[in-house]
Amino acid sequence: MRRSLIALTGMACAACMSVAAMAAGGHTQYGTWGVDLSAMDKSVKPGDDFFMYVNGDWYKKAIIPPDRSSIGSFISLRILSEKRMQEIATSLDAKPYGQLSTEEKKLRDLYDAFNDQKQIDAAGLTPAKADLDYIASLKTSDDVATAMGRPDLGLDSPFAASIGIDAKDPTKYQIDLSQAGLGMPDRDYYLKTDAEIVKTQDAYKAHLAKVFTMVGLSDPDKRAAAVYGLEHKLAEVMWSREEDRDVDKVFNPMTLTQLKALAPHFPWDTFFKATTIPTSNAAGERILLVAEKSAFPKIADVFASTPVSVWRDYLTAHYIHSYAAYLPSSFDEENFAFYGTALQGQQQQLPRATRATHLLDNSMGEALGKLYVAKYFPPEAKAKAVELVNNLLKAYDADIRTLAWMTPATKEKALFKLHHFGVKIGYPDKWRDYSALEIKRDDLLGDIKRANLFEFHRQLVRIDQPVDKTEWGMTPPTVNAYNNFQQNEIVFPAAIMQPPFFDPNADDAVNYGGIGAVIGHEISHGFDDQGSKFDYQGAFKNWWTPEDRAAFEKRVKALGAQYDSYEPLPGLHIKGDNTMGENIADNAGITIALKAYHYSLHGKKAPVIDGYTGDQRFYLGFGQIWQAKMREGALRQQVLSNEHSPGRFRAIGATRNQDEWYAAFPSIKPGQKYYLAPDQRVHFW
Repeated sequence: MRRSLIALTGMACAACMSVAAMAAGGHTQYGTWGVDLSAMDKSVKPGDDFFMYVNGDWYKKAIIPPDRSSIGSFISLRILSEKRMQEIATSLDAKPYGQLSTEEKKLRDLYDAFNDQKQIDAAGLTPAKADLDYIASLKTSDDVATAMGRPDLGLDSPFAASIGIDAKDPTKYQIDLSQAGLGMPDRDYYLKTDAEIVKTQDAYKAHLAKVFTMVGLSDPDKRAAAVYGLEHKLAEVMWSREEDRDVDKVFNPMTLTQLKALAPHFPWDTFFKATTIPTSNAAGERILLVAEKSAFPKIADVFASTPVSVWRDYLTAHYIHSYAAYLPSSFDEENFAFYGTALQGQQQQLPRATRATHLLDNSMGEALGKLYVAKYFPPEAKAKAVELVNNLLKAYDADIRTLAWMTPATKEKALFKLHHFGVKIGYPDKWRDYSALEIKRDDLLGDIKRANLFEFHRQLVRIDQPVDKTEWGMTPPTVNAYNNFQQNEIVFPAAIMQPPFFDPNADDAVNYGGIGAVIGHEISHGFDDQGSKFDYQGAFKNWWTPEDRAAFEKRVKALGAQYDSYEPLPGLHIKGDNTMGENIADNAGITIALKAYHYSLHGKKAPVIDGYTGDQRFYLGFGQIWQAKMREGALRQQVLSNEHSPGRFRAIGATRNQDEWYAAFPSIKPGQKYYLAPDQRVHFW
């Protein structure tokens, strides 16, 4: 049961100022009221392409940096967040070591260890030798399953086991199992046969052969072909992303005994013994939540029919991929040559110091986040964000009460769920304790493995404890937000509360079109095609009448057809079913954000500024948060393997269904490319 996240994929322009700096200076980032008017291309009609109308001049001039796969709004904030994290890390380096706290010493040592390329290269493959020798020693299927299950190694496996939240009782934890183990981003990379995908397949085989050569294995091409063949077989029997996001389909609780009967050709006892995850307790066998039920026996058959020698090569290749950044530069560069250049079109890697900040954020994110918010997230920013969230919740309340297509019984339960939403803004009230994590300045690979094991054990030890509702799924420097269905909560890390999403000195219309739409998006996830299957407590439970669900699904189907028609690249269409949750949240979120903006006017008419009405400024603000330019490979990867539509079609897809958008821009007329007749517009809320 997965969290639903708002788009992270690359959108970035110029580096942004801090909220604190803007508050002190009293200026917006763009112009006098918060929209970059110079980015617009007014030769484009809003009804032909609203994205290009709002961002067209920027798009023509934008240059994607060689070390990025995209540029735009989200990436600009990510770059800013990276710079800030790097400033924090270098400030720790500048202090006498003895003056640092224990936690700060760990941050500094990990940062310095990753940046010490000379030390890494001098060590060669020695730090990995024991692991690689162990993989090479595997002789039986049980040996392979043991290796796959060991949390200290973190090896890939066709089955992934983790500690999740009980879908029926969100106060408890449970064991989740899902399909996994491919070396490329999605099964479509193995199954599709168009020219670009075949080119990527060939590049992957060449990459595997190169890795086998680098670790000293004979017959690298033959081994690469066998590993690719194995992954292709897995891809053939795996569920699609569209199937995999349907919570009804992935809700398959069973015991280990039942799992062994379902998929008998995988050594489950051996695997779970290696994971150290207990499959029983004093009450008997634990319930396992099996996601892709019909795929499990087929995947198990692939496991059993594959020679151990091929599994050894598979594990070797995946080990090198997982740890390439911590191995000599030749391995790091080869890994990037495929995953960065061949897949996404990046010309060069991010600077190592920037990647070091990602490592700190991934491994000790709340220790770093504590320092981040102290410096970059002032109390006034959080107070303004709380006000915005409350206004959006009020707007949702009012909207639900007026829905013509929902019956009173379901409305009552929808309102009850809305009134029980949890809201987290900026950073946790309780910071994570890293005292048990050991970091050594001269053992980078060991640090990474210990950090992974630390996180695994942190989750494992609480398996029989009540769910920790204070926990965050993202760190404060993360430019993102999410809705956690199983906690019925919305979460907004500090780093997203900045321009172009949120500017305390900008016009209110722009802020509601920016962060207001983001907030509305996250609230809407609680009522999207999957989030609506969870009740006010976060339990997987139907609370709809049959007629209301039918009316809702009719709208879902119509919206899916719209997004299916969008073609980001010639012959490559958005998958409306796969992106449905995000598309619903975009369409509903903008509706509620506009209502909240109108409520904020307290009955007064919005002023006209620089010739733009309040509603026009709202939509311009919304359009510019999706400012994005992507390399072709990155765009293809997003369409094939991500649940979010590309930014251009998020700006277009949400606005063209809004009656108010047509009223705001009277030049939108029938015959223009994205004009929708009133009876074709999809309205959820």
